[in-house]
Amino acid sequence: MEQAGSATDTERAVQAKLGDTPVRYEQMAAVANIYRAAAAVRQHFENSVLRGAELTWTSFVVLWVVWIRGERETRRVAEEAGISKGTLTGVARTLQNRGLLERRAHPDDGRLALLSLTPGGERLMTRVFPEFNAEEAFVTEGLSDDEALDLADLLRRVVVQVETRGAQRRLELLDGQAPPPRRSGRRAKL
Repeated sequence: MEQAGSATDTERAVQAKLGDTPVRYEQMAAVANIYRAAAAVRQHFENSVLRGAELTWTSFVVLWVVWIRGERETRRVAEEAGISKGTLTGVARTLQNRGLLERRAHPDDGRLALLSLTPGGERLMTRVFPEFNAEEAFVTEGLSDDEALDLADLLRRVVVQVETRGAQRRLELLDGQAPPPRRSGRRAKL
C-alpha cells in the first residue's frame, strides 16, 4: 500500500492539476529533495551544535569563510557564503557586536571593507567546527564514504549548472529583461 505523500502520489496530484502539460518528475523530485535535505540539515544544525554557540547557519558560514580564508573583502565573503552583501552587513554587525569578527577599511580603497576574526572568533571556530563536523558525519551516516563523495559531486554539478548557465537562462525566461526588484511579500496599504 502506498503512503500519502509518496512520489507516485505527488506525481498523480501534479498531473491532475496540469492535465496534459508535460512534467519532468525525476527533476522535480531531485530539486524538491535538495530543498528538503538542505532545510532539514540547516534546522538540525541550528537546533543542536550552533544553538550552543548562539549562531545561525548564516553566521556560522560567514565565520567559517573568514576562518578558513583569512582576512577577506566583504563582497568576497558574501560571495563565498552564498548571501547578499546586505545580508552580510547585518550578520557581520551582529558578529562584531559579539566580539567575534573585526571590520576595517581596505588600505587601498576606502569604499571597501575587510573582515577578519578576532581572537575570540578564532577560539569559537576552533571549538565549534569539530562539533559541526561531527554533525556532518551524523546527518550523512546512512551513506558510505563513496556515496557521500558521489552525492557531493552530484550537488556540485547542480551548483555549477546554476552558476555557469543560470544568468543566461534567466535572461531567456525574462525575454532579455532584467528581473524586477524583489518584493518583501507585503502589500502596500490602500
